[in-house]
Amino acid sequence: MKIYNQRVQQLTHQQQADLVNQQANGQFLQLDFDTRQRSRFRATLQNGEVVGIDLPRTGTLKDGDVVQNASGDMIQIFAKPQTLTKVSADNAFELMRGAYHLGNRHVPLMLVEQGQAQHALYFEPDYVLADMLVKLGLTVSEVEHAFEPETGAYGHGGHSHGHDNRLSHADTQSTIVGDLTKATFFS
Repeated sequence: MKIYNQRVQQLTHQQQADLVNQQANGQFLQLDFDTRQRSRFRATLQNGEVVGIDLPRTGTLKDGDVVQNASGDMIQIFAKPQTLTKVSADNAFELMRGAYHLGNRHVPLMLVEQGQAQHALYFEPDYVLADMLVKLGLTVSEVEHAFEPETGAYGHGGHSHGHDNRLSHADTQSTIVGDLTKATFFS
């Protein structure tokens, strides 16, 4: 069994091409969020080959990350779709209110823009939290989706966000600021 013990930060054009070929041959991993949080585990590539992952504790593996073994062999990690709770609302303020209550409970949360002025929150299923959100007037549904929760304001685990396909940090900030300027905080 091959053991992969190093993250690859920068890929050459040749390495990128090699990874595309590996994907075609099933030489990649699709892992749920809970597995991607662990630094040591055994996994099976899409082609059936069993591999070991033994990384330093440097943060969660993200969709698109690449790991390498001592021989220079690489495999790419993809976020596996999993059952999640999706939260949506009629307006940004109500969704922000739901995010506040989930954040207050330290729930890992993914924020997704679904189109112009359409946003949603995703978290791992918890019927108590789902019931609370419904009581707050939010729309809650169960979906299959890859889970990439926010990492927090104080650290990124040394991980680059170059392949994050949700929102750029600038887009997030301008969207939120735009919505907040319309809100009345004190009446």
